[in-house]
Amino acid sequence: MTEDEKLPFTSHLEELRSRLIVCIIAVGIGFIACFAFKEKLFDLLRMPMLSVLPEGETFIFTGVAEAFFTYLKVSFLAGLILAAPVIIFEFWMFVAPGLYPKEKHMLIPIVFLSAFFFIGGSLFGYFVVFPFGFAFFQGFANETIRFMPSVSEYLNFASKLLLAFGVVFELPILITGLARLGIVSVDFLRKNRKYAILIFFVGAAILTPPDVVTQIMMAIPLMLLYEISILGAVIFGKKKPGDEDADEVDQDRENKEEKGN
Repeated sequence: MTEDEKLPFTSHLEELRSRLIVCIIAVGIGFIACFAFKEKLFDLLRMPMLSVLPEGETFIFTGVAEAFFTYLKVSFLAGLILAAPVIIFEFWMFVAPGLYPKEKHMLIPIVFLSAFFFIGGSLFGYFVVFPFGFAFFQGFANETIRFMPSVSEYLNFASKLLLAFGVVFELPILITGLARLGIVSVDFLRKNRKYAILIFFVGAAILTPPDVVTQIMMAIPLMLLYEISILGAVIFGKKKPGDEDADEVDQDRENKEEKGN
């Protein structure tokens, strides 16, 4: 980016404001669209829990407005997930002015992959982790203790897990970006693999329910994603000084060709 293309700080704030407004509008539209299907969405969200409950058991609510606010939260959560591609796109568009032209060409794949990993992580939590985690908690019910999940408590618990899995599945994008900036290297990632695995298990213990099965089911995908991150760092990471000089020559050639056109 040349000196003439640099923007004052206030211009960056104005751009950030406009992009935040777009994100809020996208979430608002998603919320309104999802609120029309609030009952179906909540039925879909509670299916993993219903599958482990004894026959005839269901959810309860004890507060006067608990069911109403639960539907609002379900609609907001669904709207947020629905608007995730827009939010991710706006984030990368805000970052784009600080990138080189060659790096800007990678924005569309990055936006797509970011949305893919986030939604994929949430789906993994829903279809794979939820049934095992809820079966674990339901297993504490007996003749003297009856398991009667509250709609609001279940929603808070499930939404945190869905968002947590969506965020942690962004690991390959994050590490590949750090490698591209030269903050981490492929050798660093490989040498510190054992520490990364330890961090994954500690993080999984914090983010997931307090049972070993669910923790492992978050830690193992993170280990796989870490290996994908190393591959991404190999392909897109910052190159050695000799390679960087060659890239700069290619970049200057591309800029001259663009000016000539």
